[in-house]
Amino acid sequence: MSRAIITCILLLHSGLLFAQQQPSVSIAVDASKSIGDMKPFWSFFGYDEPNYTTRKNGQKLLTELQQLSPVPVYVRAHNLLTSKGNSPGPDLKWGFTDAYTEDKNGKPVYNWVTVDSIVDTYVQRGMKPLMEIGFMPKALSSKPEPYEHKWSAGGNIWTGWTYPPKDYNKWRELVYQWVNHSIQRYGKQEVTTWLWELWNEPDIGYWSGTFEEYCKLYDYTADGLKRACPECTIGGPHTTSPRGEKGYQYLTKFIEHCLRGKNYATKKTGTPLQFIAFHAKGAPELVNGHIRMNMGVQLKDISRGFTAVNSFPELKNIPIIIGENDPEGCAACSEKKEPKYAYRNGTMYPSYTAAAYARIYELMDQHQVNLRGAVSWSFEFENQEWFAGFRDLATNGVDKPVLNIFRMFGMMNGDRVAVQTANGIKAADIISSGVTGKPDINALASKNDHSISVMVWNYHDDDVAAAASPVELTIDGVAKDKVFVHHYRVDQQFSNSFEKWKAMGKPHNVSKVQYQELEKAGQLQLLTSPTWQKVDKGKTVLKFDLPRQGVSFIQLSW
Repeated sequence: MSRAIITCILLLHSGLLFAQQQPSVSIAVDASKSIGDMKPFWSFFGYDEPNYTTRKNGQKLLTELQQLSPVPVYVRAHNLLTSKGNSPGPDLKWGFTDAYTEDKNGKPVYNWVTVDSIVDTYVQRGMKPLMEIGFMPKALSSKPEPYEHKWSAGGNIWTGWTYPPKDYNKWRELVYQWVNHSIQRYGKQEVTTWLWELWNEPDIGYWSGTFEEYCKLYDYTADGLKRACPECTIGGPHTTSPRGEKGYQYLTKFIEHCLRGKNYATKKTGTPLQFIAFHAKGAPELVNGHIRMNMGVQLKDISRGFTAVNSFPELKNIPIIIGENDPEGCAACSEKKEPKYAYRNGTMYPSYTAAAYARIYELMDQHQVNLRGAVSWSFEFENQEWFAGFRDLATNGVDKPVLNIFRMFGMMNGDRVAVQTANGIKAADIISSGVTGKPDINALASKNDHSISVMVWNYHDDDVAAAASPVELTIDGVAKDKVFVHHYRVDQQFSNSFEKWKAMGKPHNVSKVQYQELEKAGQLQLLTSPTWQKVDKGKTVLKFDLPRQGVSFIQLSW
């Protein structure tokens, strides 16, 4: 057998020959053409379990999140007013602070120790709370028994913490005391930079009251907050999917109440509404033995939410927050609970995130809205197996591949600049048809005074093996003769602690040396050594292969 034939067989076996035969995807970046601000709306994160904030791994992850962002990171946590009840401790989808109790005479007793420890953790790092006012303390619940839930053991989740207060005046005073205490502890200048909101997803089981009772609670909440701090910002309602009629109507009815309804607390017309928040989720499923993502429904949520806000002309330019912005709806459900969540450990979650957030910029431009934040509902889970398949950013203190996409976003600032590709998949295409035909090979680019940054992804909704795609990236509008090029990569080989862990044999008792290796593998890594590259008439070209579900980040600096 000739050497040439042997070589072909080896190349076919490795997939390299197939990759070389793929047509090159041309991506053109015009750095001279600005299309809008590179708004860091991605710098928002959230989670259910507030007590994990102060744990070692929680503090480590929060530090990393702030370090990767050029602006203060906003953090949203559930259960900041929830009582412990008879629960043994924090659990999946469960946490508590015991901020409010009552003495034997029914007099309120406030205890801010746990709340302060959580907020201190944020403030000490330069982070900001997206302060969720909830859930109902046991002493105030109109149906306190049973109170705590045992969801992780298969129990009912919608228990006493979801009910309206037995006394709205006591609730209002609780909010007033919390805000007033915050000002005394952190100073008004700091507290007025925070964002305050009421509850979570009141259109489903998180709220066991009626729509009218939620509006009443919001009115009393806003009244208590504004009495303590007229300059503080409050918004809502953090409803679920607006792509369906029920979610859309709940959102618009709430806005209508705040604009023109009778205020239950003040008896006047209208209630302060200084930002609007709704949630957007995708919907993965198992198809023929593999995972198929559904980015289209998440983008449809966002588009419909923007449409809802724009239906009120008087709210032009009001800040919008996508209060939970994720590929699906259950961060605390592991891969063992549902196999469709296995996408979270490897490269599909990162590539999905890159492609989805780029389309959020597109929808923001299309609807001409003021998008303030998009909260990735992902943090870390304590006392769980390594790479258990939760929707988290780190496992046992080791960063997962998806966190490196946010590191890439953290290096993008200035103006977004024009990108063109023959691939041409737009947000509208994904909403209507998903990414189930040709792969989505595209880019997002930005420029400041000293650099041009380009994020390139090779995404497909189907988690199946495919050959790498050759990419020819042309960057025009470079006002220098030579640039210094850094090329970072997230794929099976680079910036991937999960693949490193699998190569170790999937240990669950990790040694100190293994832990250090996993930590290193979890960081954002260069594909090649940085190099100087010439620019010819304002243009430079880079060629590289990009694996399926891989993400490259190219930065030209001078």
